[in-house]
Amino acid sequence: MPERRARPALSPKKHAWRRPAAPPVGPPVTAAPSEPPAAPAEAQAADHRSVVQAALYRDGRRVSSPVTLAETFRQLREQHDGMAWIGLQGPTEAELFSLAAEFDLHPLSIEDALEAHQRPKLERYGDTLFVVLRAARYLDAAEEVDFGELHVFVGPDFLITVRHGAAPDLSSVRRRMEKTPELLALGPEAVLYAILDAVVDGYIPVVQGVQIDIDEIETEVFRGDPEVSRRIYELSREMVEFQRATRPLVGMLHGLMAGFAKYGTDEELQRYLRDVADHVTHTSERVDGFRQALTEILTVNATLVTQQQNAEMRALAEAGFEQNEEIKKISSWAAILFAPTLVGTIYGMNFDAMPELRWVFGYPFAVALMAVVCTSLYFIFKRRDWL
Repeated sequence: MPERRARPALSPKKHAWRRPAAPPVGPPVTAAPSEPPAAPAEAQAADHRSVVQAALYRDGRRVSSPVTLAETFRQLREQHDGMAWIGLQGPTEAELFSLAAEFDLHPLSIEDALEAHQRPKLERYGDTLFVVLRAARYLDAAEEVDFGELHVFVGPDFLITVRHGAAPDLSSVRRRMEKTPELLALGPEAVLYAILDAVVDGYIPVVQGVQIDIDEIETEVFRGDPEVSRRIYELSREMVEFQRATRPLVGMLHGLMAGFAKYGTDEELQRYLRDVADHVTHTSERVDGFRQALTEILTVNATLVTQQQNAEMRALAEAGFEQNEEIKKISSWAAILFAPTLVGTIYGMNFDAMPELRWVFGYPFAVALMAVVCTSLYFIFKRRDWL
């Protein structure tokens, strides 16, 4: 089998790089040599579902667009200086294993690509780079951040992207690179930097959307919206995820920049990566600021809620005090009026045995008794501030 050259943009080592002798995809070849082996119908259907786009490039220009993985492998083996760019979304286990067999991918990277939900990282396995990225997009209708995961395999003459989730959309990256063939001709590492740039640029609308959300939350906090606490909590969780997506990128990009001299990276790509690193650093600082701001807003909201509750409790206490004062007044006057009622009721029974009924001073005595009792009760209640 003809040998392939390692691209200098990825590694300065001048060594021959061979593919496995036997193609791992499809059943054993029984047809004529001029006919490629036909993959099973189920495998072909799986290829069509998961292969977003596959293309072969030579000198930065597209030379073919295979439909299936098997066809991509065959055409790449026939070319000695081409590059394959394969885009997958939610691939099956069989497809990833076929990629691993064809491109000699490390089992650990395949395991990570299968499981997804990985933290952003960069691993080098021989001549192959394995990069995990967390893309993000802001959903205006739901006012929330949606995260996707992207796994990138970068080899001497291939680049494979495995997407988990809707973000990011790499079709714009492919179009952009095809419009600049001189950059695409630098090899798979140039495509990797373009993908990094696209992922980082995708953070900008998210940062702007989150800034608007925080401004709205501040208004709602001081307006006393009861639902604002839930919104602060949900946005804080999204910022935690956003921080987990951006913070590791800073170290990853600095690690790539540290290997410029060792791996002979093209000067144009070096400038490219430095620009991406600057944007990542700025975004990471903004996200850190958002988390701090949300923490402070949550504290202010808790303080305002406590003050509002204290004011309500104070108002309730004052209302209760006023009610008690009114009850005291009512009770005092009721007691004062009860005294003459009691005397009048007793003398109104008109029993013959009651001596006061025939006493000449009986009526004045009863009236005087009622006056004395009422006056005494009035001064007693007045002294106790009930009246």
